[in-house]
Amino acid sequence: MKKKIIVRYGELSVKGNNKKQFINQLARNIRAQIADFPDLTVHPHNDFIFIDLNETDPAPVLEQLQNVFGIQSYSPAYEMPRDFEELKQVTQEVVAKRLKEHPDIKTFKVATSRSDHDFAMDTNDINRELGGFLDDEFPELTAQMKHPDLIVRVKVRFNDFVLSLDWIKGHGGLPVGSTAPAMLMLSGGIDSPVAGYLAMKRGIRPTAVHFASPPYTSPQALLKAKQLTQKLTRFGGHVNFIEIPFTEIQEEIKAHVPDTYLMTITRRMMFRVADRIRERYHGFAIITGESVGQVASQSLESMYAINAVTTTPILRPVVTMDKLEIIDYAHEIDTFDLSIQPFEDCCTVFAPPSPKTRPHMDKVLTYEERLDIDGLVEHAVEGHHLEKITKDTVLEETPMSDFSCLL
Repeated sequence: MKKKIIVRYGELSVKGNNKKQFINQLARNIRAQIADFPDLTVHPHNDFIFIDLNETDPAPVLEQLQNVFGIQSYSPAYEMPRDFEELKQVTQEVVAKRLKEHPDIKTFKVATSRSDHDFAMDTNDINRELGGFLDDEFPELTAQMKHPDLIVRVKVRFNDFVLSLDWIKGHGGLPVGSTAPAMLMLSGGIDSPVAGYLAMKRGIRPTAVHFASPPYTSPQALLKAKQLTQKLTRFGGHVNFIEIPFTEIQEEIKAHVPDTYLMTITRRMMFRVADRIRERYHGFAIITGESVGQVASQSLESMYAINAVTTTPILRPVVTMDKLEIIDYAHEIDTFDLSIQPFEDCCTVFAPPSPKTRPHMDKVLTYEERLDIDGLVEHAVEGHHLEKITKDTVLEETPMSDFSCLL
């Protein structure tokens, strides 16, 4: 008998001719996630991935799998030769152990599936024979087909039986890296990390793009953005972080644009810079944390005006959510407490008292004529700084003097 973990695919099962690519990406992601357990081996198959535990304690491994997108469900399992008597013996042992740990279990059922339909016993035979055996062995249990306390699952494969008792729900979605990469416009707030998380759930590996405006924004604000990025690495192995020097652009906008249009033109410049960064690093979309109507720049009229600077797809994963829904996600991915730390980002420190919620495009274009848009964008792009962040990256606050090159 071998102890394993069986991983089920869910959505990946319907990927047709591309299925193998998705499975291989998921296997790579699983290996990266459990790299701290060197004795484990990962074996991808067409319908499942099996992880050989090789005497490793399964508990911390099961916990790590909760962070891997592309897994629909997974179970600790026991693999044994296709001998029905051995199956009965192993089942008796694992059920006895489970009842000792959870004496409140009162009902059970056996659920069998077969990969090998030529096996002498069909699913009904196995359910009936193994269920009757357990009924005799454990008189305190009652067989119950609907909503039992315990389900004993048996899979008949071509060379072995696989037995499992637990069915642990995974995150679902697609493996990170199975979809084309994109740029995540990451502020220091609540929404953009959640947007990054949801994009990763669809297989996107984001590159975080953060706009820093020293000395108006502090080193603590920059550190906070990196820490939020590091929170996302829990779900994807690594996330690249790009810091954009934005001070010059914001000062030019402040000097030449009426207050009511500051936010609109600032966001348009951010999109221009993000789009240039996307081109440089071969991304295919820009991800934002915008939610319709949440702030002035997120009215549909504002989104339209801001979006007009690019034809690149703009992904807005939280666009229809209200704030409380986004906050729930932020708690789930452990970014909320960090996001609410009082370090202002560049949008906040330059926010006008009464921003235009329905900007007129003719005025936007007129005000932008006062700016050297190409020069400002080029200067910001050339001044960017790239850093690869992993869960093990030691993040330190950057001294203010180190920002002098960005001004």
